[in-house]
Amino acid sequence: MSRMGIDGGARRRGCAPRREDFFPEESFRSFGSYSKAFKETPWRLKDRVLTRSNDNTELVEVKARSSHEMKKTLNWWDLIWFGIGAVIGSGIFVLTGLEARDDAGPAVVLSYVVSGISALLSVFCYTEFAVEIPVAGGSFAYLRVELGDFVAFIGAGNILLEYVIGGAAVARSWTSYFATLCNKKPDDFRIIVHKMNPDYGHLDPIAVGILIIITILAVYSTKGSSIFNYIASLFHMVVIVFIIIAGLINAKTENYTDFVPYGVRGVFKASAVLFFAYVGFDAVSTMAEETKNPAKDIPIGLVGSMVLTTTLYCLLAVTLCLMQPYKTIDPDAPFSVAFSAVGWDWAKYIVALGALKGMTTVLLVSAVGQARYLTHIARTHMMPPWFAHVHEKTGTPVNATVTMLAATAIIAFFTNLGILANLLSISTLFIFMLVALGILVRRYYSSGVTTKQNQIKLIVCLVIILGSSCGIAAYWASSDGWIGYVIAGPLWLIGTGGLWLGVPQAKQPKLWGVPLVPWLPSLSIAINIFLLGSIDKQSFIRFLAWTGFLLVYYVFVGLHASYDTAKQFETQKGTKEAEAHWNKVEEGVDGKVSHTPSTS
Repeated sequence: MSRMGIDGGARRRGCAPRREDFFPEESFRSFGSYSKAFKETPWRLKDRVLTRSNDNTELVEVKARSSHEMKKTLNWWDLIWFGIGAVIGSGIFVLTGLEARDDAGPAVVLSYVVSGISALLSVFCYTEFAVEIPVAGGSFAYLRVELGDFVAFIGAGNILLEYVIGGAAVARSWTSYFATLCNKKPDDFRIIVHKMNPDYGHLDPIAVGILIIITILAVYSTKGSSIFNYIASLFHMVVIVFIIIAGLINAKTENYTDFVPYGVRGVFKASAVLFFAYVGFDAVSTMAEETKNPAKDIPIGLVGSMVLTTTLYCLLAVTLCLMQPYKTIDPDAPFSVAFSAVGWDWAKYIVALGALKGMTTVLLVSAVGQARYLTHIARTHMMPPWFAHVHEKTGTPVNATVTMLAATAIIAFFTNLGILANLLSISTLFIFMLVALGILVRRYYSSGVTTKQNQIKLIVCLVIILGSSCGIAAYWASSDGWIGYVIAGPLWLIGTGGLWLGVPQAKQPKLWGVPLVPWLPSLSIAINIFLLGSIDKQSFIRFLAWTGFLLVYYVFVGLHASYDTAKQFETQKGTKEAEAHWNKVEEGVDGKVSHTPSTS
């Protein structure tokens, strides 16, 4: 198969698709080819499960499949504002009120602390990977290097789900605050279809409209998106400071009398949902490929934006619950309605405008991030390579951007925010758990370095860490007792301590690394799994249905496309190395053949 057969979809100019752009691989050339490939599924699956990529492959070979490089235009200042713009949106402006009213009460601030700690631990893990492997694939590339193609694909599918659902949720929240700005109810701008399920029958054309605008901006320029995000986020920060100061002026301490009305369980239940408010920082890691100095810019950008965001979230949560009794908080536009309740009706317009600005930047950064994820996934051919096309003039992945936002618009048009928030949190927590696991594998396993004995120790310790974390989460979800914690807690300590004392690190980060390994990554795994145990059953059913769909797609399509691509590039690489070797032989460079000048 020619190189053009592999890269055809990525190398052609323009966006008009052909069959070869989607399925150029040998397995899809004919029905006979596909039948032959499908019969080899068990062996191909074993190969993809056991095969791991490496840093150089992701940085050079895979990146080259997009034909044009993304432009390196971003620095740490851009990344901090991208981080703030990516995170502070509908999570804080909508879900804070919903969770304070229904699950946590004023203790919602503690829910934000728990979610913030979990997010910060994940930020550390993402930062080490992004500095070492600065490519557009983000966590997909990291998982591919450390846990193999199969795990990376399942993670990738949930990453894409996370972005589509997150964007849809924010777009619908945008409509809610726009309605407040217009002195209307959100449903005044929605089309109500009474014969449909209420969770899907409130159609939202405004959400679709704002997503179309975001698509145009995201396709145009990454640096242009950064400038817009910077200006919008500055305005957003001014509004947040106004909310905190003006809200605390109207604070009533009696609203904090019943601080934990739903108990500790309510705090953690709210924390699992409010993790939605921290979704977005992983989009910043996908911009590593467009960062001028990843070793310096990424740690400052990611960690700095997360610390600042968590602080602001806690202050906003305290302010809201001091302004108004938690039982009377409005679920759609809590901050705007809270100002109306204290007699500052004019302030709700400032709050609504600030919320709209915040949600717009969240949508923009999400659009930039999700397109880069899909681009890198398509470079491996797990998704059709047509999505890997980077436009020559704009330096942006046009096909991936338009496709992802079209999917987001369809979901936003139909689906209720509550369903979206819970499902989003599951996908996000699952991915963050895998990334933390990937850090432990990266540090403690290196092919040719780690002995067989240490491999076995590593596997045993990881199984204990994962098993004890699942045990704690399951016990929390099913019992009010304490015996389960007494058993599972020490097991987690044994697993992590065993890794720390019994397995030597095989690899050290060259530029920036997670501190206190293995304790912080192991704690990140435990917290993420624990929060998963606080999410409702229906959301897990939807999550499992989506994962089942991913498995079907992978077995019938993604496995064979990525297998063919990997083997083709291995062959090409071997051919090039052989040619280089024989060129050296002919030139007498390898020392085996001497070239004697003619004396005639």
